[in-house]
Amino acid sequence: MFIMVKTNLKTLAYNTIKQKIVTCEYAPGTFLNEEILTDELKISRTPIRDALSRLEQEGLIEIKPKKGITVTALSIKDVNMIFEIRKLYEPYILKNYGSFLDEDKLNEFYHIFSHKDANSECFQNNNYFYDLDSSFHQMIVDACPNVYLRQNYALIQTQSERFRFMTGNISNNRLEDTFREHIDIIIPCLQKDWDTAVEKLLYHLDESKRSTFKLVFDSIDSNNIGF
Repeated sequence: MFIMVKTNLKTLAYNTIKQKIVTCEYAPGTFLNEEILTDELKISRTPIRDALSRLEQEGLIEIKPKKGITVTALSIKDVNMIFEIRKLYEPYILKNYGSFLDEDKLNEFYHIFSHKDANSECFQNNNYFYDLDSSFHQMIVDACPNVYLRQNYALIQTQSERFRFMTGNISNNRLEDTFREHIDIIIPCLQKDWDTAVEKLLYHLDESKRSTFKLVFDSIDSNNIGF
């Protein structure tokens, strides 16, 4: 029982701190302190230290002896690296493991993306849209049986979520384009035409990268974030 409670506290500390980093409650450059985290989360130091060690391995914080703990910054270079990895992983998975995709889920996403209107939750709630978009791409990645590849992808997904909270809202035009691009990926998947599906996926990732850069630069101009 003691071991289980200790493990749960480690998980709780890790998930709580990670969520605060991802949502930018702990913004890039923020200094973290073990003692303050212990008081804030009402968790002892051992689970906190374990959580910080994991977060350092994931690149979310930087621990420097005698200097302290800092939430890592994000840069334009990070955007490039994230999309470089996505363009390597996602098309590869779709090409080689697309046959493992759940057809019912594909049809479900097709229905969602093709039955949109200006009053739908996607257009009223950006978080709902981002969650839907993440779920769609995660569905593709989950088709891959290679656990190491999926674990590596999870790391860049976390950084992508940080950008999402840092850069703010997405335009309705981009929402509509994203829905259309997703449909363009789904149709050849349902037809088992993996070459076309990969082509459409690569186009979508290029457009998403372009949109992300625009959001980043707009945020800089608005003094919302710094890079």
